[in-house]
Amino acid sequence: MTRTYTLKKRAEQQAETRQRIVEAAVDLHGSVGPALTSLSMIAERAGVQRHTLYAHFPDERSLFLACSGLTLERDPLPDAAAWRTIEDPRERLRVGLNAVYGWYERNADLAACVLRDAEYHPLTKEIAELRYGPSMAAYQEVLGADLSMTQRTVLRLALSFFTWRTLVRESGLDRDAAVRAMVQAIDCAKEA
Repeated sequence: MTRTYTLKKRAEQQAETRQRIVEAAVDLHGSVGPALTSLSMIAERAGVQRHTLYAHFPDERSLFLACSGLTLERDPLPDAAAWRTIEDPRERLRVGLNAVYGWYERNADLAACVLRDAEYHPLTKEIAELRYGPSMAAYQEVLGADLSMTQRTVLRLALSFFTWRTLVRESGLDRDAAVRAMVQAIDCAKEA
């Protein structure tokens, strides 16, 4: 008896292959970084040939978009809109920074590699700005609404992944202590 070809089965296999490729890219981007990850490395990690990778992703940009999309689908960046309803500016800062630092904590390895590579790798910079830029602008707007210019500058510092990493990973503060330190720094900047 001959087996009937079904498009559904083929579509499922293609979707599974595409998912394996994206997962492999995310893993590599979080370990060696996007700039040092070659398409050959991704194909090997996904268990596919390069031509199969290209059949799903005709260029690196489409693959980077899929990787960043999957990452943010799994763990979206905090939504600043929820903080608008918090009337007390200091509490708004505390809640907002706590949410952002929590995201950094959960995504530290990948964020470190991506943000490091965004400093010199044009495609990584483009995708990072596309994916993170609007959220960071919203954080600045919502959390900085009642702040002076100097305080908004310190807020920009507080929102930086690298500041979080210095406070938590390098200095050993827990998240709450890191948030308190940055809220206090922003408060102190009012007088400057």
